[in-house]
Amino acid sequence: MKILLPLDGSEVSLQAVRQVISMVRQGLQAEVVLANVQEPAHLYEMVMAADPALIARASAQAGAKALKAGEALLRHAGIPYATEVATGDPAHTLIDIVERFACDMVVMGARDKGSLRSALLGSVSHEVLHAAKVPVMLIKPSEAPEAEPEFEETA
Repeated sequence: MKILLPLDGSEVSLQAVRQVISMVRQGLQAEVVLANVQEPAHLYEMVMAADPALIARASAQAGAKALKAGEALLRHAGIPYATEVATGDPAHTLIDIVERFACDMVVMGARDKGSLRSALLGSVSHEVLHAAKVPVMLIKPSEAPEAEPEFEETA
């Protein structure tokens, strides 16, 4: 099975990597494609940059940086992976990557922005969930454990 793992450098995207590692440890035979999608440069950036290659280089470096922690986790777990840094609309580009790499599944973090905000603005995970022709597993942010309440003894 080939799994697409989109990473954006957030903790929830690393939780998705940990989920895949857990599934492999439970017996799933998998290869992974780590992907990061950089949004295209804005007009202002293109006008202000002395060299257009500078923008492309900065974008590639930012994408590679976003993949580093996920690469380290997979390398430590002994799971084979490929990497892809692309530029474009994140959701549509991820769907293209799924098709180009013949992925069987997507496992990705989903930020909890609330349903109203998600409905108004959309989200990459929501768009991928609905556009992908393969199963999509969304990993929600884990909550920090709440502190145990302290009780005072009364006599």
